[in-house]
Amino acid sequence: MDVNIPEVVEEIRTLFERYEKALIDKDVDVLDVTFWNSPHTIRYAVHENGYGFEEIHAHRVRRPPGPGIKLAHRRLVITTLGRDFATVNLEFDMRGRATTGRQSQTWVRFPGLGWKVVSAHVSVTEASPAY
Repeated sequence: MDVNIPEVVEEIRTLFERYEKALIDKDVDVLDVTFWNSPHTIRYAVHENGYGFEEIHAHRVRRPPGPGIKLAHRRLVITTLGRDFATVNLEFDMRGRATTGRQSQTWVRFPGLGWKVVSAHVSVTEASPAY
């Protein structure tokens, strides 16, 4: 299995950046199309747990627009395995807090659907690590 095929990494990077912009803009259509429309999809966030696409969508609709908790991206790691599976891990500085946030996403390319997030997680560390 090929790891980090350059064009696949760039596909995921583009989709991830589109998702990040949609969070700020509260573009629910883009947020929804990013995630697999399935009861099996899971999204854990700092203040919510979404089990299934419908719960995740409901959280998206209720969320106020704006930049949210992310102040600046610190480290982004994209790993692709073959042409149809990828993970995205982001470490970020938090807005208004001296802690570090972490975000992970698992992406799968489905026939006929394209790339979709099947699992996502956002968490916060207790204190910022010394770099």
